[in-house]
Amino acid sequence: MSISSNLNEIKNNIENIKSELSIERDITLIAVSKTVDSNRVLEAYNSGQLEFGENKVQELIKKYEELNNSDIIFHMIGHLQTNKVKYLVNKVKLIQSLDRLSLLKELEKRGKNNNYVFNCLIELNLAKEESKTGLHEEDLPELIEKIEECNYVKVKGLMTVAPYFEDLEKVRVYFKKLKDIYENLASKKFKNITMEYLSMGMSHDYKVAIEEGSNMIRIGTSIFGERNYD
Repeated sequence: MSISSNLNEIKNNIENIKSELSIERDITLIAVSKTVDSNRVLEAYNSGQLEFGENKVQELIKKYEELNNSDIIFHMIGHLQTNKVKYLVNKVKLIQSLDRLSLLKELEKRGKNNNYVFNCLIELNLAKEESKTGLHEEDLPELIEKIEECNYVKVKGLMTVAPYFEDLEKVRVYFKKLKDIYENLASKKFKNITMEYLSMGMSHDYKVAIEEGSNMIRIGTSIFGERNYD
């Protein structure tokens, strides 16, 4: 199937889920374009897709420059090295992978140097998977405390990459947990922190994520097909 057909199918699925569950909130679809060349990104864009997620800064910048004539919006969704932060000034809507104090410090420094505010999501690794990055839940209060001291970093919500299980009910546990944390934070007043985006759900599990409260899903394989990592 074509990229256009895949996008239409996912958008229809989202509308059907919303209809089934009487959901009225908007759900933002991020097309994960890692390893996908600019022509295929443009194909998705020409089919109405505006927001794209990249895992590597170098690849994001390359596409940003190649596709700079359009209103394409990029998100940084992969692990972000501190030495790459400087390249993202003015280039991303959200850094979805704020997961440690050293990164927060670098974002604040680069933001100050450029008089630029970075909008971020805190990435949580609720299953404590060693193969994945993300903040552990018990480290969240310390990060929040430091975010409140910032002038150039704003947190707009939470993100997670759930463990992969064939049995989606096992995944649901982690989405429920993230939603609980999100609601808890939303009920409190913080400086520099608002809960606008709950970014959870990928090709395999986005239906469950939406059922559990996600308002931003990140879909790659179901739009662009299997990755070629050569």
